[in-house]
Amino acid sequence: MSGHSKFANIKHKKEKNDAAKGKIFTIIGREIAVAVKEGGPDPANNSKLRDVIAKAKSNNMPNDTIERGIKKAAGDANSVNYATVTYEGYGPNGTAIIVDALTDNKNRTASNVRNAFTKGGGNVGTQGCVSFMFDKKGQIIIDKEVYTGDADELMMTAVDAGAEDFVEEDDSFEIITSPDDFSVVREAIEAAGIEMVSAEVTMIPQTWAELTDEMDIKKMNKLLDLLDEDDDVQAVYHNWDMPDEE
Repeated sequence: MSGHSKFANIKHKKEKNDAAKGKIFTIIGREIAVAVKEGGPDPANNSKLRDVIAKAKSNNMPNDTIERGIKKAAGDANSVNYATVTYEGYGPNGTAIIVDALTDNKNRTASNVRNAFTKGGGNVGTQGCVSFMFDKKGQIIIDKEVYTGDADELMMTAVDAGAEDFVEEDDSFEIITSPDDFSVVREAIEAAGIEMVSAEVTMIPQTWAELTDEMDIKKMNKLLDLLDEDDDVQAVYHNWDMPDEE
């Protein structure tokens, strides 16, 4: 099933991000600020900050931009007042959607998220209404075109560091970890000099939902686009088995 390979989806997202770098840099900038406030500005002593820096680099954020963000957050820690908020709800035909946001104004964010769900033919539900349908996991994606080494060696590097699962797809390798082991596994892959397309703690659907009605697909795309455009939204997870893009 196409939805089981998220690499095409990630590539599509990265292309969109390349066209709107300001949005992804805003997201990562907030994550840097929160990580510095929680664990200090030294990546050596702050694994969360190390993970955010890795995410920044995989999105081609310049080193000086990363360093500026860390310095700004360190010198201005008391002004970092972002709150983490999660919304759960349903898209067209009962698709499950989770939205993670970092905001300095919960009312504004709640209103924008509800608006996106409404315009996309869905509705926001209560806390926990769909999250039980997902597993929280660390997920590392490696492009086969970039990594030309031995698949077994890569698997052993990941498993020795504590990975739970290693999946070989047509175009990529996917490494799954528990959230607690994610940083250690990611750093082991990085130390081996292996480039990662994506490395993050994410929500992986237990089952996938198909949309066959043209109007449902249109509404779902609208819903996801509206959430993507919102600066407060950090991540969107869903169980729609998106058709492969040509």
